[in-house]
Amino acid sequence: MRNAFAPCLTLCAAAIGISGLSSLFSPVAHAATLAPEAAQQQAQASYREYLDLLSIPNDSVAPEDIRRNVAWLEQAFRKRGFTTQPLDNDGKPMLFAEYPGKQASRKTVLFYMHLDGQPVIPSQWAQKSPWTPVLKKKGAKGDWEEIDMANLFSGAVDPEWRVFGRSSSDDKGPIMMLLAAIDAMKAAGTQPAVNIKVILDSEEEKGSPSIGKVMQAHRDLLACDGMIIHDGPMHATNRPTLIFGNRGAAKAKITVFGPKAPLHSGHYGNYVPNPALRLASLLGSMKDDSGRVTIPGYYAKVRLGDAERRIMAAVPDDEKALKARIGIAQAEKVGANYQEALQYPSLNVRGMAAAAVGDKVANIVPDKAEAELDLRTTPDSDAAYLGKLIEQYIAKQGYHLVKGTPTDEERARYDKLASFSYQSEGANAAGSPMDSPVAKWAYQGVTGTFGTSPEPVRIRMMGGTVPTAEIVDVLNVPFVIIPLVNADNNQHAANENLRLGNYVNGVRTLYGLMTAPF
Repeated sequence: MRNAFAPCLTLCAAAIGISGLSSLFSPVAHAATLAPEAAQQQAQASYREYLDLLSIPNDSVAPEDIRRNVAWLEQAFRKRGFTTQPLDNDGKPMLFAEYPGKQASRKTVLFYMHLDGQPVIPSQWAQKSPWTPVLKKKGAKGDWEEIDMANLFSGAVDPEWRVFGRSSSDDKGPIMMLLAAIDAMKAAGTQPAVNIKVILDSEEEKGSPSIGKVMQAHRDLLACDGMIIHDGPMHATNRPTLIFGNRGAAKAKITVFGPKAPLHSGHYGNYVPNPALRLASLLGSMKDDSGRVTIPGYYAKVRLGDAERRIMAAVPDDEKALKARIGIAQAEKVGANYQEALQYPSLNVRGMAAAAVGDKVANIVPDKAEAELDLRTTPDSDAAYLGKLIEQYIAKQGYHLVKGTPTDEERARYDKLASFSYQSEGANAAGSPMDSPVAKWAYQGVTGTFGTSPEPVRIRMMGGTVPTAEIVDVLNVPFVIIPLVNADNNQHAANENLRLGNYVNGVRTLYGLMTAPF
């Protein structure tokens, strides 16, 4: 599945055009629509559980906290009739749950979310504790003001209010939305149109290092016809969003060596080559002034057809506002637009070091200079492919590559000395056809709930990384990523939050998915 993009998408889309592609998604059977008022009622009934769940720390470096989260969630799923099974994972179990009433005549959908969260630095949060959720509204001056949490449980809830706390959006919010959607089905006397399985990852924020092993050990238990991933932010327009792939992540390190030890710059400046300058020159040569990687072959495996480019151009990104928010005058010219830029592998310098700066600076020629890179991979350009190209490029610039510290013999023989290493960092890239059966079903569930005016946003591949490839490589099924939370949720940072209007619409989305015929 890692390379499942699209012969189907490319050929079908090229043959039928963008308007024809839209017809592929036309609903042929409708979900049981949940009215906004009913969704609000079920959401409000679940808020106390949501706050309780947010109060349990969930950094996966603390196995005991992960086990507390699993125990709490196991009871929450069981209360709604699910059968549950913790899946062993070296003291940090994942949780499997299955809704009763499985029927052989129905397709089975596996819903993936994660129960762990990013680490916190409490002093950076504008509240007592990241583990004590608070309710806030935007004040007259545009800042967030805390209001009484009791407002959540009686009377009308303003959709613009937000709950602030670690994992409020990433990813405990979507978990609670699913449970509230189950409550809504029960209240309406509605049966799901698909068999429902759920897997809650316990190490997603650490790159899900064990997800493949756990999936393989429980392959029969997790067998399904398609997978839905509820993670990441919705499009900035907050329109229903369907995503069909994600980039992967790799890291690399370059060290350029100078003298054996730091040297006095007065005595040796103009005589001993400076490794910091050499490293800067080397890195600068890897990209041109337009921001495109100059390393031969770096983009060679990416194939985008005209129909795919039209799909990406149709995503309603406000690039003028995006550049203003970020604070740049011009974007790099890797792609024709923001979405197209994400289809290519990236080369990002995320840190550099040589000697010292500030009050610790010294008048020296440093002995070495180092750079850390992150490479965003694509389904067709993995870490091994990109890393080898970079390694070859460094050698072609006249560098002799060594392992570890250069020997005296190597220093005497070679003018330019460097080391280079690379490895995957977390999940690999993955893609799934935009016209797969599960993609059509997901589109039906979303449009059956929210309609087609405006159309849901369809994104070929998002920039962030989730462990999709490691899952689908085992299960061999197509997938769709359907984010449910507001784009400005501050995930991974201080003051993470979830907009309550998104919570309600998330309940409606999940209700629509689970009641849509597949």
